[in-house]
Amino acid sequence: MFDGYDSCSEDTSSSSSSEESEEEVAPLPSNLPIIKNNGQVYTYPDGKSGMATCEMCGMVGVRDAFYSKTKRFCSVSCSRSYSSNSKKASILARLQGKPPTKKAKVLQKQPLVAKLAAYAQYQATLQNQAKTKAGNIAVSMEGFSWGNYINSNSFIAAPVTCFKHAPMGTCWGDISENVRLEVPNTDCSLPTKVFWIAGIVKLAGYNALLRYEGFENDSGLDFWCNICGSDIHPVGWCAASGKPLVPPRTIQHKYTNWKAFLVKRLTGAKTLPPDFSQKVSESMQYPFKPCMRVEVVDKRHLCRTRVAVVESVIGGRLRLVYEESEDRTDDFWCHMHSPLIHHIGWSRSIGHRFKRSDITKKQDGHFDTPPHLFAKVKEVDQSGEWFKEGMKLEAIDPLNLSTICVATIRKVTQNFLLNGLTTSGKLAPLQHQ
Repeated sequence: MFDGYDSCSEDTSSSSSSEESEEEVAPLPSNLPIIKNNGQVYTYPDGKSGMATCEMCGMVGVRDAFYSKTKRFCSVSCSRSYSSNSKKASILARLQGKPPTKKAKVLQKQPLVAKLAAYAQYQATLQNQAKTKAGNIAVSMEGFSWGNYINSNSFIAAPVTCFKHAPMGTCWGDISENVRLEVPNTDCSLPTKVFWIAGIVKLAGYNALLRYEGFENDSGLDFWCNICGSDIHPVGWCAASGKPLVPPRTIQHKYTNWKAFLVKRLTGAKTLPPDFSQKVSESMQYPFKPCMRVEVVDKRHLCRTRVAVVESVIGGRLRLVYEESEDRTDDFWCHMHSPLIHHIGWSRSIGHRFKRSDITKKQDGHFDTPPHLFAKVKEVDQSGEWFKEGMKLEAIDPLNLSTICVATIRKVTQNFLLNGLTTSGKLAPLQHQ
């Protein structure tokens, strides 16, 4: 979307007199920014409806301040001169850069100030709208709760063990329902942080629905939390750390001997491994760092690669900003183990198409990613029958990932195929079970 602020003249086709009837000017939209100046109301919307250019002298001003119903001229003088013998001379003077008539200057003085003020107001309005939109997005992102979503719809979440590339994917262990944890006690009036035992009622990825011990079948204080959080500990952590275990205030009256209650409830129960927090910390350590340079597929031309810079790393996913993006908005998200990213020089080494950057040297702080951080391509025995140019196969349509298309091999490089999709031969969409 572009903010077209260029002043635009009316239709250059004109009659011999400015007073002759023409179509009435369309009313301005009611949602345009308005300013007031000396009792007059001016608008500066999009450079077309609210502004006008004198067809005689070329002066730009607020349309409402122009002469006649047609708003084609800034003054009576220009209106009359347009149809007089001086028309050619005035246009020639304008083309040569000479100033307009004195009357035109006087009439333009006030609208020009109004134009600049309205333009500033319009810019401020756009900035406020952008901030409001960004704030709404942030609120909607923070307002989403996986726990409420899972509970209200009785959904079943895919377990962490299904995602071997994700943090804790290979060391999630036997974490399941009924596992006991030591968590902060939020149902307490003490001024210091205290803890209590809770059991897992339901799992949804890294999130768990917890219930404090002693509530039995009462779900009134059930709560969701991230098991990988810093306040989640295995049973016994409080005793080792000298932290107090205090029962929730709601059920404090139920038992007189809470120690005996806990011994009975926790005998034979499972808890987190002692090194669970250490494993979480290790799994969140990523070799890719911000300011690293990589080669990544060009999202606008999938058959070539471009240089991009790692902007941030979240859960093993990289936000890559193309190096030539001045405002840092031309980005691309992918996982660090994705086959779409490569070390600098990869395209040249295998003969793949590559878009050269206009930037002649690296920016300060940017450095090439070491090649050993990228997933290695498995060696394939290419003896005997192997891929050749012109062969046909089935491939996922990169512009519609739910569809498989007939494709033609256009080029074969080292461990890489460049396919051309045949749009006339689409197959049935994938059926996800």
